[in-house]
Amino acid sequence: MAQQTDGKSGRQLRMETRERNPLWKNPPLMIDMDICINCDACFRACPRQFGAIFNHDIDVIIIPELCSGCDKCIDPCPVDCIHPDPDWQPSPEAWWNEPGTNDPYT
Repeated sequence: MAQQTDGKSGRQLRMETRERNPLWKNPPLMIDMDICINCDACFRACPRQFGAIFNHDIDVIIIPELCSGCDKCIDPCPVDCIHPDPDWQPSPEAWWNEPGTNDPYT
């Protein structure tokens, strides 16, 4: 069942709390920008209910707090630059500006 607080649930709540769903067993994914060609295949494959992939300046980022680790973005990637990040750290503050200003998933 979706977590709900004050009428908010799912992605919206995760964006406000900046916390991953504790029920997610897979680690979030990360993009190796040394390999990435900025084709946006991963962005198009990311399910809207997670909406974790954004363009940040010249980089493509996955916000780990929004990423369920579902792997939907891995197969479409033509250069194999997306990998699990079991040692992930909370997203830098600047990354949270992306969904806050121009959220393509809404």
